[in-house]
Amino acid sequence: MDATPLYDLSPLVRLMLMGVAVALLPLAWLAWRHRHATRPQKLRALTVLTLFLTFDLVLFGAFTRLTDSGLGCPDWPGCYGHASPLGARESIASAQEALPTGPVTHGKAWIEMIHRYLATGVGVLIIASVVLSVLWRDRSGALGSRTSGDGVEVRISPGLPLLILVWVLAQGAFGALTVTMKLFPAIVTLHLLGGVGLLALLAVQAARFHGVVQVTGPSSREGVSAAQLSPGLRSLLWLTTALVLVQIALGGWVSTNYAVLACQDFPRCQGAWWPEMDLAQGFTLWRPLGHTPEGAPITFAALTAIHYVHRLSAYLVLAAVLAMAWALWRAGRLGWVPRALALLALWQLLTGLSNVVLGWPLVAAVAHTGGAAAMLAVLAWSLSLSGLARGAQAHPSLPSPRRVPA
Repeated sequence: MDATPLYDLSPLVRLMLMGVAVALLPLAWLAWRHRHATRPQKLRALTVLTLFLTFDLVLFGAFTRLTDSGLGCPDWPGCYGHASPLGARESIASAQEALPTGPVTHGKAWIEMIHRYLATGVGVLIIASVVLSVLWRDRSGALGSRTSGDGVEVRISPGLPLLILVWVLAQGAFGALTVTMKLFPAIVTLHLLGGVGLLALLAVQAARFHGVVQVTGPSSREGVSAAQLSPGLRSLLWLTTALVLVQIALGGWVSTNYAVLACQDFPRCQGAWWPEMDLAQGFTLWRPLGHTPEGAPITFAALTAIHYVHRLSAYLVLAAVLAMAWALWRAGRLGWVPRALALLALWQLLTGLSNVVLGWPLVAAVAHTGGAAAMLAVLAWSLSLSGLARGAQAHPSLPSPRRVPA
């Protein structure tokens, strides 16, 4: 009697091996470049590298979605059971022949699988960060950290890297559901939010692994002062971050439902300041792509509602981000952050308008996603840095913990 496995794990194993291969080159480069650095410095460098590659992954994920390549390989984790589209050539050709205008083509299959390879590579880098964080702990459970001239230290436990690992595993699960549930809008939007959320968590970890809170000035005391925010400013920073996150969710809902072109004029929509909209249908979250829960096609009024709510919300978020940048600049806090927020707000305005008036060009759409992800990362970095500064100000004379030998 033949024993048939309930599930073939070989495609998943091959995908993991491909992720290890993708991660080996940046890991080798990082190990050579920072071979003389201390352990906390190496972890900080690994986190910054992972942050950069995750940002690239978010951009490529947007490219995958916007080129309609999400179902280029309609199974998961492989492509028709193979590790790459090369082994699935016949299956892809048959699917394309059966449905020439369908979602499966050789080009789309490669885009989808490259996205999976990059995502798995980022996961391997995060696993490496967790392993090193655990191995390099001291007896108190904290990593050895740099000491500033004022004796201020930032102690880092493996808790945050472990949280990020759990997050990226959940993100992988949502990626699988995105394919198996045929681009279900709620799942695709959650996958997008998971990607930018991962970017924000890595920005927080990068700020913590930064060790000494130093934003401007040559001394750590000046750095602590520059990152220290008043309660009002910190509350405004939290509010701005929440508004940006909601706006990203609304933008993901627009893109997922292909509602960008529902309004092709600006500042009006369909020649009206308040066009005909079906808010209830547009924001029914649990439904198939392009249909209501009952199976009827979604109306154009619903698509208009999805687009116009995102546009109206953008005005509020733009004002909040600019107000946050102005408040930080006027208070002389967080160094480069006010300029970065102002530039990113302008970037989002220009790319958002380009999507509307130029008919949703691919470059503008990807750039708009990248700007939103970068803005959230900057805000998360700022929150983490200001939180560390507040702790340093509250305990200015903490004893130095034992260093872990490099």
